[in-house]
Amino acid sequence: MFGGLDSIPNNSPHLRKSGSRPVVFDIDTGDLGNSSEEDYLLSKESNEMKSVVAPLSTSAIMPSPLLLWRFKVLLFFIWGLCCCKIGWDSVMRMSVDLRDLFLYEAFLYYNPLLLVTMMVWLWGINLWVFTQANVGYAKIFDLDQSHLSHREIWKCATWMTIIVPTSMTAYLYLYSHGEVSLAASQPVVLLYAAVAMTLIFPFDIFHLSSRYFLLRTIWRIVFPLQAISFADFFLADIFTSMSKVFSDLERSVCRMVHRQVASIAWFEADSVCGSHSVAIPIVLVLPYIFRFFQCLRQYKDTREKTALLNALKYSTAVPVISLSALKYHVFPDKWTNIYRPLWLLSSVLNSLYSFYWDITRDWDMSCFTRIFKFNKPHIVSYLLFGRRWVYLWVIGSNLILRCTWTYKLSAHLRHNYITVFTITALEMLRRFQWVFFRVENEWNKTNLKSNTQINMTDMPREEDRLLGANGHNV
Repeated sequence: MFGGLDSIPNNSPHLRKSGSRPVVFDIDTGDLGNSSEEDYLLSKESNEMKSVVAPLSTSAIMPSPLLLWRFKVLLFFIWGLCCCKIGWDSVMRMSVDLRDLFLYEAFLYYNPLLLVTMMVWLWGINLWVFTQANVGYAKIFDLDQSHLSHREIWKCATWMTIIVPTSMTAYLYLYSHGEVSLAASQPVVLLYAAVAMTLIFPFDIFHLSSRYFLLRTIWRIVFPLQAISFADFFLADIFTSMSKVFSDLERSVCRMVHRQVASIAWFEADSVCGSHSVAIPIVLVLPYIFRFFQCLRQYKDTREKTALLNALKYSTAVPVISLSALKYHVFPDKWTNIYRPLWLLSSVLNSLYSFYWDITRDWDMSCFTRIFKFNKPHIVSYLLFGRRWVYLWVIGSNLILRCTWTYKLSAHLRHNYITVFTITALEMLRRFQWVFFRVENEWNKTNLKSNTQINMTDMPREEDRLLGANGHNV
């Protein structure tokens, strides 16, 4: 009824299960070729299906960058609320008499690191703007190919923003709950020592090349025994704006060494780490001394009188700092009648001289002609072309902040730590906007030199021009 076996073809699908190889009874050349061709087609189709399915599965597993960014922002917001809540509750647990003094001490330990974090964020913004404006800052600072980009700078600043307030919150919590000894070790072990170890860590992690470049530049600033590069005096200028940070770091380390952290021993102004310490004006003046010797070294190498005038500018900061420190070491009537007028005079001289140098030398605004005429287009000028209010703002704010910066340099005006912190933060912002025009000016000088060299190379010699005109070959 069903017929014979020979009526069923050899490769019939009824003789095999689904997915198995066909059963062949008569193997000849033609059947072998067909079988190989079918296997090849099947394998090709399966590979194509895998290639199509693989990206879909990968994209389904990985979340979108926007979702990750929103999740990170949410976590950062929750972390900030937790730190604020824990810190506020910890402060409210203290007595009213010790609360203000304790906040001053905690602020002293952590405000230098907070200001450094702020400066790292601003430096990342500087690099981002230079990248958008096609300013070759790597060439200006003589950086290698592995230098940190603005995104990597922001990543470092993000971690600093998380670590420093977390440590400060833990310090407040431990001290308010009676763990004084553990709170005293917080700034030393978990923060200051960690920062120092991170900078000098000799292994190839945490951006070794960039850390080495920073430490080498600092060494060249402290010991200017070689020719001064742009990176050397650029970082030294930034250090002059951070002299208050270095002074607070010295006082913090002094209290840690003398075991005065989370104690009332340092409340005495005349103590070794008190507010009348001689080390305060010494540390304040050190960045200006380093910059002064850099200018002398530059004059030795180039014999340019501009370097001597620049050295004179930095030397005007020394009387401001030293005369202010004399208030705690002379009689009150002498301070009022003699040293205070001298301090005011030196402050005005330093502010106006520094302002003049910023405008005419560092920024090369040629007595404000760029503001009103725009006859010298620059890289940043293209971004801000026609916006004269920007240049007016930069010049006006630079003058005001140069004058208020004297407040920070004066040791006898440091009792109001909130005001000093605000003025120091404003000085960071002034230096932030100073960086744009200073690097822009240096980039224009570099391009001018390179264009001049190219023009001189392309310009034919007089003999070649004459011979070419006459058609002679020598």
